[in-house]
Amino acid sequence: MKIMAIAAVDLFCGIGGLSYGLRLSGIDVVAGIDADKSCKYIYEQNNKSCFLCKDIAEITGKEVNALYPDKVIRVLVGCAPCQPFSQYSLRYHKNSKNDAKWGLLYEFSRIIEECEPDIVSMENVPGLRRKDIFRKFVSKLKKLHYNVDYSVVYCPDYGVPQKRKRLVLLASKLGIIKLIPPLYTVDKYITVREALGSLPPIGDGEICQSDFLHCSCKLSAINKKRIKQSVPGGTWRDWDPELRLSCHQKDSGKSYASVYGRMSWDEPSPTITTQFYGYGNGRFGHPEQDRALSIREGALLQSFPQDYIFIEPGHPLNRRELGIHIGNAVPVKLGEAIGLSITEHIRKETHHDKAGKKDN
Repeated sequence: MKIMAIAAVDLFCGIGGLSYGLRLSGIDVVAGIDADKSCKYIYEQNNKSCFLCKDIAEITGKEVNALYPDKVIRVLVGCAPCQPFSQYSLRYHKNSKNDAKWGLLYEFSRIIEECEPDIVSMENVPGLRRKDIFRKFVSKLKKLHYNVDYSVVYCPDYGVPQKRKRLVLLASKLGIIKLIPPLYTVDKYITVREALGSLPPIGDGEICQSDFLHCSCKLSAINKKRIKQSVPGGTWRDWDPELRLSCHQKDSGKSYASVYGRMSWDEPSPTITTQFYGYGNGRFGHPEQDRALSIREGALLQSFPQDYIFIEPGHPLNRRELGIHIGNAVPVKLGEAIGLSITEHIRKETHHDKAGKKDN
């Protein structure tokens, strides 16, 4: 059954992980909006839509509505920066109530109220759901007559090869909307081996000749010794005592077993953060090669396709910047699942409306 055309605007779009996933599901993403101008080239090259470099706080609902074509179902999606709600921030910055980035969720709510799209989706860290700011966000949607549903999603259920958990909210003025059921069972989860196993081997500090994004950081002499003694899924407790850090001897450091760890081949990876390319930043050691993850590997574990363009011709590789862009992105496969949930919801509501008219 043919349904109305669907057009989306992506707030806080970054380099386009969510937009790309929506496009895979058949949704036309007409624009992405983000205050970070370094995202523009990557976003536009891969998503073939307009990137507006603007502060969300300075955009009006009228401006957003002007981006949609006529006679379409209007979808507004966004992943407001999640640092204030991350596990790290919630553990170490418990008094960060005034963090400026929290206000971006209020701005998202304001734009929704001003332009009243047909469907809204938001993706964020699970910790947000326990915060008053989120409860106010949901309350505002309900006052605007949206049907609202949200849940914490385990990304391997939707084809993302990492153990990432995310809060996904869907809201619709058309009827009841829910995320589609999981697409993968535990025995079919995409593993690190399936995601990365075909890449050529490289050493620490080396660049792959056929793919310059497949490059890894140089390890110090002591970290080379540490990673050689690390086993997949193991901890720093596997090392000789003289290789252990002083912080590991303290009670406060004993709980950080995954730091300096190796990934396991035959399961999804740990959550990819903005510093996935650093061996000491988490369990980001390659399963068998003595090095940290490459930029390409981090992108693949975020389910970006291998032909996704990350660097403008003539520009040098900025590992820190790309790490932030990739680590902060909505995994493409999760974006696709959100898009499929929206298209399936619209298909059902369209069928329901047509059936109702026939009965009349």
